[in-house]
Amino acid sequence: MSLTGPTPRRPRSLAVAAAGVLMLLTACSGSGTQQAAGETGAKSSSSSPSATSASSTAAASADLLPGMPPPLSPTDVYAADKPNNLSDEVKNDAPRVYVPNSKDDTVSVIDQATMQVIATYPTGHEPQHVVPSYDLKTLYVIADLNFGAFTLIDPKTGNAGATTPIDDPYNLYFTPDGKYGIVVAEDHKRLDWYDPHSWQKQDSTEVPDCAGVDHIDFTANGKVLLATCEFANRVAVVDVQTHKLINLITLPNRPDGMPQDVKLSPDGKTFYVADMKADGVYTIDGEGKAVTGFIPTGKGTHGLYVDRTSTRLFVTNRLEGSISVIDLATKKVATKWQIPGGGSPDMGNLSADGKLFWVSGRYDSCVYVISTDDGHLVKKIPVGKGPHGLTVWPQPGRYSLGHTGIMR
Repeated sequence: MSLTGPTPRRPRSLAVAAAGVLMLLTACSGSGTQQAAGETGAKSSSSSPSATSASSTAAASADLLPGMPPPLSPTDVYAADKPNNLSDEVKNDAPRVYVPNSKDDTVSVIDQATMQVIATYPTGHEPQHVVPSYDLKTLYVIADLNFGAFTLIDPKTGNAGATTPIDDPYNLYFTPDGKYGIVVAEDHKRLDWYDPHSWQKQDSTEVPDCAGVDHIDFTANGKVLLATCEFANRVAVVDVQTHKLINLITLPNRPDGMPQDVKLSPDGKTFYVADMKADGVYTIDGEGKAVTGFIPTGKGTHGLYVDRTSTRLFVTNRLEGSISVIDLATKKVATKWQIPGGGSPDMGNLSADGKLFWVSGRYDSCVYVISTDDGHLVKKIPVGKGPHGLTVWPQPGRYSLGHTGIMR
């Protein structure tokens, strides 16, 4: 993500060292059930809705990435993310918001009840995102400069632990089967595949024509991932099982486009890709083959968040201080919420009950708390400089795909 507007990102050290091998505490033992693929199976006139749904779910499950938890719904990949649907693993975790301050090398910790900063932790250099582990037991603060580092946070207490080196981690994701942690090594133009237990590197996917690789989401069956190329106006498509690059999609509206966040639709049929130069959201088919449309939203289009009803997509427009709300049924902007006095909404996530949207104010050293009912600003909370990929915790869902909490 550009820290200074729609121009090539921050100067970064090119001397990123060889992999720092970690022995971190997390364990990826995801349990539960879910994830949807395309709905299949003919309906007989005598089939009950539940029988049809079960049949469709079974059909979707048959095509999943091996080892991936089967779907809860054939038509909603976010079926596990409903209001306050907390797993046993997280239901007693401290309700906090963790804000990485990229310019301060710190994380601000906000109490969700009082909306006050209650702690500030030092991290590695230029923290970018706070990422929940696949098994929901650990939060990683990802800092990507000066060789890179993870700082661990215990979500049960909100306390920070050790900071440990790892090679060039701009962002972190987990494969839907929990087998790999994918470090987005942006400077190296690589996706590095790690064992998420030992943090030994297993493989790398070179993406030399994908400058600025940064955000990822997965197809409904978990077999393919799409990664945006911020400085190449492209989206890279990678086979999750072979780790091979299988497609590069060039975005059509502007040759200098800067794709940012990417998010799968609830029905698994469409990827949405925010482009902060094109000032809107591209749609790509759910298999990652081609661009299918474009939705204008606002200047500096940036982050994408599906609400807990799976009917709306919140889109942050960083350069005009607004949030566009896309109706997922019509693929049109239903309304736009303006932050009073302007602002720079960037990355965030929803509260567990889905009533509040917490989003970092990248250029304004603050966090905005916005009502998802009508978009009014509930609170503006001062934090450190350059707040970026904050995580609201705990989140509903059974396992994490990474980033600021892409849950299934």
